[in-house]
Amino acid sequence: MTRAPAPNPTRLCGVVPPVCTPLTPERDVDVASLRRLVDHLVDGGVDGLFILGSTSEVAFLTDRQRGLVTDATLEHVAGRVPVLSGVIDMTTARVAEHVAVAAKAGCAGVVVTAPFYTRTHPAEIERHFRVVAERSDVPVYAYDLPVSVHSKLAGTMLLDLAQEGVLAGLKDSSGDDAALRTLLVERADRGEPVAGFSVLTGSELTVDTALFMGVDGVVPGLGNVDPAGYARLYRACRAGDWDAARDEQVRLLRLMNLAQAGSPDRMGRGSSALGAFKAALELLGVIDCAVTAEPQIPLEPREIEIVRGHLERAGLR
Repeated sequence: MTRAPAPNPTRLCGVVPPVCTPLTPERDVDVASLRRLVDHLVDGGVDGLFILGSTSEVAFLTDRQRGLVTDATLEHVAGRVPVLSGVIDMTTARVAEHVAVAAKAGCAGVVVTAPFYTRTHPAEIERHFRVVAERSDVPVYAYDLPVSVHSKLAGTMLLDLAQEGVLAGLKDSSGDDAALRTLLVERADRGEPVAGFSVLTGSELTVDTALFMGVDGVVPGLGNVDPAGYARLYRACRAGDWDAARDEQVRLLRLMNLAQAGSPDRMGRGSSALGAFKAALELLGVIDCAVTAEPQIPLEPREIEIVRGHLERAGLR
């Protein structure tokens, strides 16, 4: 069997799901449910946690709520797995403030997008990462998210920054498989100077392909619902059991259809996906309430039944 490239021991690797943020009906952080979700993920075999990312609804949370999520997660994880924190904000100064909070709490690293809202030149994006890294006491991971940030991160820039010790890795949610493969080839060509640069894919439905190409791990939103499935998928790829990996990936692809439960006539795709993940977690008894942050539109009972059906067909109920 052909194995996926062996993980470098200096890189972050494996399954690192972006942790949903459970909310109360009044839309404050539900700490008790968050703790149960952390246990659900760790017990499912994940290799790390990514809090305050897109799936965590970070854009909707206040600074107080972000701090509550950070403190509650780090306290409950208690060193069982590394925790990365999204420090996502519009400008360098605001990101640096979030970095200080995450580092003080004990996060293993921070995840940083390019600046947004303002129009930003590629030279300014590079400067942004340099300044953030200078002010950070923990490793900095770049987050390539052009659908939200409206800037595609250049692979050569990322590797140059990695070679200088500015960046520890990349979470690639660009959906651009050609650019991702080009970056992986260039990383291999550069060799030792970028040996520790970790590349994680956010494309949760092509994990087997990405691991075959040489990525180090996956950050799957659907991993909140089925962390054990992604753990099995990752380990099958590492073992070179591509038939088992394909079967697990196809099962997860079908399960991901739950993200389409919300009617597009009345809500955005983000509301549908996040609402479906939370509805699934409530149906599984992991969290108490499936509410999403305002102004997202909640799923209706008939749509929650669609989610239930997908869980049953995936063997999760």
